[in-house]
Amino acid sequence: MNVQFDSVSSQVKGTSEFVNCSGAALYIIHNDEVVVEKYWGKHSKDPHSRSIQADTQFHVASVRKSYIGFAVAYAVRNGFISSIDTPVADYFPLMDPHILDTTTIRHLLTHTHGLRSIDGQMVREFPPGSSWAYRGIGVEMLTQLVKKATNQSVAQILAELVFKPLHFTESEWCGKTHEKLVDVIRKPDDPSWATSKSTDGDKMNMYVSARELAKWGYLHLQKGNVNGKQQIPPELFKLATRLQSPSLVDKELPQNGYLWFVKDWPAAKSEIGELVPKGSFQILGYTGVTLLVIPTYKLVAVRAFNSFGSPEGFDYLADVREFGDTIMKCLLNE
Repeated sequence: MNVQFDSVSSQVKGTSEFVNCSGAALYIIHNDEVVVEKYWGKHSKDPHSRSIQADTQFHVASVRKSYIGFAVAYAVRNGFISSIDTPVADYFPLMDPHILDTTTIRHLLTHTHGLRSIDGQMVREFPPGSSWAYRGIGVEMLTQLVKKATNQSVAQILAELVFKPLHFTESEWCGKTHEKLVDVIRKPDDPSWATSKSTDGDKMNMYVSARELAKWGYLHLQKGNVNGKQQIPPELFKLATRLQSPSLVDKELPQNGYLWFVKDWPAAKSEIGELVPKGSFQILGYTGVTLLVIPTYKLVAVRAFNSFGSPEGFDYLADVREFGDTIMKCLLNE
C-alpha cells in the first residue's frame, strides 16, 4: 500500500466533508504509475444510490475548458486559425465592433478579454489585455470560433483525435442522464446551474470519471505520446499548457495557457499552490473537480466531488491551493 500521499487523501476527504456533496474520488499518477485510487460515498444523498467507483462520471464544470483549449490548439496547429493574436471581430462580424474593440483570440484564451454578458447583452468591463476576469462569454465565443474556423465542433475534434483512438469511454458531453453519472448536489435556485441537450462540447454538461480525467492529464504530461508512440502531435500540448497571457501590469493576477491555469511566477490570485513548481498547469471546476499536472515531478493528480458551488465560509481558492501544496509536501519529503 502506497502511504506517501496519505495526507493528500486526508485533505480531499476533509474537503468532501465540508462541501455539500455525497461522494468524492482521488486519483494520482506518479512516475508513470497509478499510486493512489480512492473513492468515497454515493452518487447521491439517497442511501440506496450507486457507490462512487472507478467508472463513476463526475460533472467537471469548468474543467471542460481544458478540452476546449485543446480544440483551439488543434485549429492553430493545423492552420485553421493563423494566429491567436487574430482579432475576434474577424470571426464575429455581426457583433458590435466598438465593444469587441481590439480583442484577440489570445485575450479569450487567457481571460483578459474584458467582455461580460449582462442580461443577455455583451458589454465591456475593461480594455482588452489590461486586466483579468473569469467570464463565461469568452469561453462561449471560443467554442463558436472553433466551429467557424474548422467546421467541426469541440466534441467532434476531441472524439476524432482523442476519445475514439485512445478508447476514452468515460468522457462525454451528456444530453441525457445515465447510471454512471453522479447527481450534482446544489442549491435549487443557483443561477449558475444549467442543463443542456447539446453534445457539441459548447455547454457546461461534461462528465468524466476521475481515472479518465487523470488519463487526460497524463496525455498532456506525455505530450501526446502513448506507450512509446506519438499518437497526437506534441505541439498541441505545448501550445495549450505554456504561458500565453499578455503582459499585465498587475503581476498578482492569474496566468493562463489555452484556458489552463499555468504556473510561471508566484501570483497571489492564482489557483495553483505556492509550493507547486514553475511549468505546472491546473484546471478547476465549480464542482471542485481539479486536474493538476506537475511535469517537474512527473505527477498527475485528480480530485472529484459532486458538489456545485461553495458553502458559506468555504474559501475554494485556499482549498485548491492546499491540494497542490499538500501534494508537493509529499513529494519533497520523499
